[in-house]
Amino acid sequence: MIVVAGEALIDLVPQTRGDALAPLLPARGGGPYNTAVALARLGSEVAFCSRLSTDAFGESLVDRLRREGVDTGLLQRGPEPTTLAVASVGADGSAGYRFYAEGTADRLFRVPDGLPAATRALSFGTCSLVLEPGASAYEELMRREADRGRFVALDPNVRAGLIPDADAYRRRFEGWLRHVTLLKLSEEDADWLGGDERAWAEAGPAAVVVTRGAAGMTVLTRDGEEFSVPGEEVEVVDTIGAGDTVNAALLHALSERGLLSADALGRLGRRGWDEVLGYAARAAAVTCSRAGAEPPHAREL
Repeated sequence: MIVVAGEALIDLVPQTRGDALAPLLPARGGGPYNTAVALARLGSEVAFCSRLSTDAFGESLVDRLRREGVDTGLLQRGPEPTTLAVASVGADGSAGYRFYAEGTADRLFRVPDGLPAATRALSFGTCSLVLEPGASAYEELMRREADRGRFVALDPNVRAGLIPDADAYRRRFEGWLRHVTLLKLSEEDADWLGGDERAWAEAGPAAVVVTRGAAGMTVLTRDGEEFSVPGEEVEVVDTIGAGDTVNAALLHALSERGLLSADALGRLGRRGWDEVLGYAARAAAVTCSRAGAEPPHAREL
């Protein structure tokens, strides 16, 4: 089982691309939530670990998890409202977000006493590692499970508008790296974090995957290897959920090959990384080809 820990929210997406005054359509979202759904669609056994509201939006989020086959046994519930993210979609399909997260349910997340015995990997990222006091709880869960030898994946998926102190966040991010097995981030995230991808690989993760949009993605390993694959050509509707699909596809591909360990990532080599990264690129292309965070099912790949 792969456990995805982090927020679920409602995206308010304009129905007309590039029009700031277009009607907004609510859609279920949040980076970790999208990752969990994508893993289930690809065929992985997956559980979602979060705190969700008991309001109508929260009920809708839980209902979709169940319909997609995501285990909800680790969910916490509360009366606080669901986080809202107002999306702006540019003419090229790229998406930006403004968040309404004050006093929302996910911020009161508590560290669970334990995870299912079948848990082989955990995935973290996005707003849940920024908004306190929940962020410290998610961080504690990350550290605890890493210390127990579990595979930890991290996608910071930076939302700069939510980060009050950029330098403090960057220091915190660097502190996470020694607990992380696989770091995945976009080129834009890497630039904002202002670090050296090679230095990050040497700070703890067995591998660092950097996505570069249409240019594809690159992996840098702790042992100094570097491999790249090109992007898949596709007519982009929008990029919502594309990075989350990459997260899921990487974890699913590694899990299917029995490679959810730091040692296994170090032995993967060019052919193995070409297969894993290529699979993730194909999955992300499918997501980009349709509106919203609608990751592919296994049969589509």
